[in-house]
Amino acid sequence: MPEPLDDALAALRPLLTDPDALIRAIGAGRRHGAPHPAHERAELRPVDLKAGRRVQLVTTTGASPLTRNLVPGPEVDQAVDELLAEPFGSWHVETRERLVQLRVTKRGQAQVHATKTAPRDVEPSAAHDRPKQRLIDPGDPLFAALGADAAKRRQVDAFLRQLAQVVKRFGELTHRPLNVVDLGCGNAYLTFAAHRYLAHQHPDVRTVGIDVRPEMAERNAAVAERLGMPGLRFAAGAIVHTDPGIAPVDLVLALHACDTATDDALARAVRWQADAILAAPCCHHDLQRQLSDAEPPYPFEALTRHGILRERFADVLTDALRADVLRLLGYRVDVVEFVDSRHTPRNLLLRAVRTGAAPTPRRVAEYTDLVAAWDVDPALAGLLKPELAPVLGGVQ
Repeated sequence: MPEPLDDALAALRPLLTDPDALIRAIGAGRRHGAPHPAHERAELRPVDLKAGRRVQLVTTTGASPLTRNLVPGPEVDQAVDELLAEPFGSWHVETRERLVQLRVTKRGQAQVHATKTAPRDVEPSAAHDRPKQRLIDPGDPLFAALGADAAKRRQVDAFLRQLAQVVKRFGELTHRPLNVVDLGCGNAYLTFAAHRYLAHQHPDVRTVGIDVRPEMAERNAAVAERLGMPGLRFAAGAIVHTDPGIAPVDLVLALHACDTATDDALARAVRWQADAILAAPCCHHDLQRQLSDAEPPYPFEALTRHGILRERFADVLTDALRADVLRLLGYRVDVVEFVDSRHTPRNLLLRAVRTGAAPTPRRVAEYTDLVAAWDVDPALAGLLKPELAPVLGGVQ
């Protein structure tokens, strides 16, 4: 049942300001009829650094996320108060005891759903139960250097298990290095972990992490040097332009690149003819905007009539069309949930392996009919228009 928004936000405040209980909190979207928030997305989570426990705040505005590590106390309190004052349309807050999801209705009230969460980091006590084996030891110094907490380590491990399913493809690659590019690497948890894991699977691995922010590239390079990880380097630049300096590119990674940045990463991977792609998309604003402006095909108006349903349908349609475009261009694609949603709400993964197989006429018709029915222009298709033209026979 809806409740007063001020009361619901006040109830969230102690959850957001307690670094010992908080696991992850995300504010996103825009309230109906309200101005746009100062940030498209804000994420809070505790991290353990050499200086002690901090609350990491990552705010996304445009293509440049900003990361700040806040000292618990007045500094965190002030930041939380500022975030709660923003007109976000939803909050997703997870603590060690409960998961709270708050959505602001069109009438400006709060729709709150709260559930209990399972205890964290408690090993089973039964003698016949064995602790889950991680692909990288949780005590590996790279996690401490990156300030990765238990939740982030679980997310990384889940991603590496998906990576393990395509590593066999490179088993016979012994005459040259295995070349890996992580596009939009950000804090580079995945970049470091993937390089560490692959280095145990292949005799020679070269990994390049690319991020648009020079300060992140410098920071990550310093961490790589401190950890002594040969073959790993970082470069600053836009996904669409930066030259990784290695060829051929065998594997492309992209974890939570915002909106069409995921399409930029997929397009580069296709043009490099990468043998494998692992991409976990983030927000999906592009098709959301297009669906808001387009007339839905009969009888599917109900899928886009309500804002929350239109948003979720746009997520599904965006990734379905991305998978279809990759299939049309010779990839076998699996769309999977790579980690439980309690660890991250953006838990979908596109896992693509290049086969070079030509699409069937039915597959081509399925894609073109779907795009025409919803009157949308997928960003990935636009980026790969020259590659798709021979496949679609001029029908875009």
